[in-house]
This record gives sequence, structure tokens and C-alpha cells, in this order.
Amino acid sequence: MKASIRKFLSLTIPLLIGLGIIYYQYTTLSPDELEKIKISFIKANYFYIYLSLFIALFGFWSRAYRWKFALNHLGYQTKFHNDLLTVCVSYFVNLTIPRSGEITRAALLKKYENIPFDKGFGTIVAERIVDLMIFFLFVIVAFLLQFEKLYQFLIEKLPVEKILYLLAGGIIIFILFILVWIYAEWKIIQKLKNKLSGLIEGMTSILKMKDKWNYIFHSFFIWFSYLIMFYVAIFALPETSNISFDVVIMGFIFGSLAVGFTNGGLGAYPLAIAMIYSLYGIPNEVGVAFGWIAWVSQTILTIFLGLLSYLLLPILNKK
Repeated sequence: MKASIRKFLSLTIPLLIGLGIIYYQYTTLSPDELEKIKISFIKANYFYIYLSLFIALFGFWSRAYRWKFALNHLGYQTKFHNDLLTVCVSYFVNLTIPRSGEITRAALLKKYENIPFDKGFGTIVAERIVDLMIFFLFVIVAFLLQFEKLYQFLIEKLPVEKILYLLAGGIIIFILFILVWIYAEWKIIQKLKNKLSGLIEGMTSILKMKDKWNYIFHSFFIWFSYLIMFYVAIFALPETSNISFDVVIMGFIFGSLAVGFTNGGLGAYPLAIAMIYSLYGIPNEVGVAFGWIAWVSQTILTIFLGLLSYLLLPILNKK
């Protein structure tokens, strides 16, 4: 009973948060702004949206192909269609509970390729670490290009002192955890170390694999496809078609953060795009319209590929 309640809450809370953001955004828009958003949806050039979604497919393919290098290093030869379909399903599941798709992906790999869950999940965690490092590169580039604008925004919008206190507290807790993990001889710590041995093996596979340069290439290619997908979409609206590339990177970063910290960016993605674009003189209704057009199209693609992959997996693995 308790497990059912926890599952229900884990599904509904992110959804309620997303709906709350949508409600907030809807109620803060004037009737004139809502009408302009409606017009933007009607007049948008959807050729660029379709092109954006086509580019997104390369990101799906590259993520699945990159995964094979880590799995091969651990001694597992997987079928590429299983890798690709499980990746598609994981994107779909992430729309329900943030980051739950990674667990689903490792579970499906265990089911259809008989790879131990801990090792499969370890390779996925390693992927996320690499992805995070590349994302930070985007953030650094954006800060270098738009430092003055970003600094002004952070000072105005965020309580800097509280962030510093939280950061210092987090660092202290992390250091204490590392010391306990290394030196403590408690039974529970030893059991955790044994359980996590497969996970660690999967995570460190990148450093030892012979194809690590191919792995790194695909890691950058995945993010390059994400960025170009976002960039192409700006041409769908006349008001956003002249945005400079450094501003595009800013929108891409904030949009990615919205997706990463929510269930697929529900409500948060258009809000983040409109907020960052407003710093550069783009009308709020234009930013909101662009954010919703981009988010809805990407979400439809994710749902379609996820459901299709979920149906195809048992069909292609009858044996």
C-alpha cells in the first residue's frame, strides 16, 4: 500500500508542479498577449520545426551508438536496435518522473540483453557525468559571451548570499560523506560498497575503453545535435529568426535546465525561454510562443518514439 502511495505521489507531484507553472504563466499574460501567442502558433513556419525534429533523431541514434562502446568494453555485445529502442523509451519515461528514464533503460537492457542492472546503470551514470561536463562547457561559453547580462540577471533574480551558504554546506556534507565512505568500517558501508562494485565498474569503463575517443566524439555530437535542433527552430517565427547565435546558446542552456530539473520541461521550458529572451528585448509573448512551439513538438516526438519503441521491443525480441 505504501509503495503504491509513493508511486502515485512520484507521478502526480511533478505533474502538479508543471501544471502550476502553466497556470502561473497563463494568469500573468494579458488577453492581448494570449491573442498574439495564438497568432504565432497559426503563422509559424513549421518546416523549421519538422527540420528540427529530424535533427533530433540524430541525437537519439548517437546516444544509442555511444552506449555500445561502454557496454562492449564490459564484454557485452548488444543488438543496436535494443540500445536505440531502450534509449527512446527512457526519454519517454523521463516525461513522467525526472531522471527515472535512466533506471528504466538499465532495466530494459537487463530484460532484453541480460546485462546486470548495476553494470548497465553504471554506464548510464557515466554518460550523465560526461553530458554534465559538456553542458558546463556550454555554460562557460555563454558566460564568457554574455557575462555582463547574466551577472545583472543573477543579481536581480537570485538571493546570492543564500546560494553561497547552500553551496558551502553542500561542499562540507560532500567531504564528510567521502571521508566516511573511505575510512568507515561500518557493516552498512561495506554492504553498499559490494552492491556498488558493478555500478562503479560501469562508470569507470569510459576511462579504460579502447574506443574512448569515439565515445567522446559521440558525446559532443549528441550535444551539437541538440544545439542545432534548437537553433533551427528559431526560424519558425519571424520575431526570433534574427536572434544572434550567442543568444541562442543562452536560450538553449536555460531550456536544457528546465527539462533536466522537471518532468520533461512541462510548463518550465516556455517560461525559461521567455524569461531569458526578455533580457534581450524579445517580447514576452514571442518568447512564450516560441517556447511552447518548441516544447510541444519535441514532446510529441518523444512520446511517439517512446511508445513505438516500447511496442517494438518485445516484438523484435520474441526469442
